[in-house]
Amino acid sequence: MTKISDKLTDLVGNTPLLRLNQFEKSEGAKARIVAKLESFNPLGSVKDRIALSMVEDAEEKGLLNSDSIIIEPTSGNTGIGLAFVSSIKKYRLILTMPETMSLERRNLLKALGAELVLTPGADGMKGAIAKAKELQSELPNAI
Repeated sequence: MTKISDKLTDLVGNTPLLRLNQFEKSEGAKARIVAKLESFNPLGSVKDRIALSMVEDAEEKGLLNSDSIIIEPTSGNTGIGLAFVSSIKKYRLILTMPETMSLERRNLLKALGAELVLTPGADGMKGAIAKAKELQSELPNAI
């Protein structure tokens, strides 16, 4: 019977394994070959696990509360995962990223409730990291 979850975050992880029988046969494999289907995570990425783990770890350590602001430099799926988790757990999230990130990615992050601070593309991730550190030092309750 299919498990019914109470929260979207309950769906992160525990992704299915699929034995690649045909591949084993065609390659003459002497061992079982299994694929982990991380695309079954709510937002389709293994980074959903990382984001949930980061937030839950900070909660367990008492670093997050209802007034906290999560600040993270990102260029990819970790930011999407953090936006997903922050949205569900009702945390304010500010992501810093190079302005060269695609409009689709930016729109998805905004749709998930993240605030975006764009940095000059020429500065790459170093610029996004520096801006995140700057914001963290300026904003009370920032983590």
